Amino acid sequence: MSTGSNTQGNPAVVGLAGFGITTLLLQFHNVGWCHMGPILATAIIFGGIAQLIAGFQEFKCGNNFGYSAFVAYGSFWIAFAVILLCNHYELYASSGTDVGWFLVAFGVYTVIMLIPAMRVHGMMALTFLLLTIGFLLLILAHFGFPFLTKIAGFELMACALCALYMMAASIYEQVFGRPILPLGKAWLA
Repeated sequence: MSTGSNTQGNPAVVGLAGFGITTLLLQFHNVGWCHMGPILATAIIFGGIAQLIAGFQEFKCGNNFGYSAFVAYGSFWIAFAVILLCNHYELYASSGTDVGWFLVAFGVYTVIMLIPAMRVHGMMALTFLLLTIGFLLLILAHFGFPFLTKIAGFELMACALCALYMMAASIYEQVFGRPILPLGKAWLA
């Protein structure tokens, strides 16, 4: 997910926006500020389909990190929306612990992705670190500590804002022809 200027568009700006906005909306729900309707719609369209498209475009750019991240998290959002729909219509309903195991799988993936994120730049590392912590909190919430959902909500709002910051940094750099928003040094050399 580079932010460098070039003659073609950077698919990361759409992927980061889809991830950031959808994550932000879900956390608004987790802390009690909104209902599931907007989250369901956004999870399918922006968090899901738009991130998948961004991931497939990252593949064309030769960026395996962006390709993997956007396709995986785009798939996460679509699968999450399907779980919500199945629960609502009582088709293949998932219990709280079923959702917990779903989160465990994506939590493992996120830990794997945290390591290469630390080599990209500081903001990418921070985003994946916050996402890892957020998954851990939500996993624990689904396995018997429901009060952690609200804590995860506020923590994951910070994660979402980091993704939107990276999106803004990439757009501003291309528009202004120079870096405007600092992304920080990589945590790992």
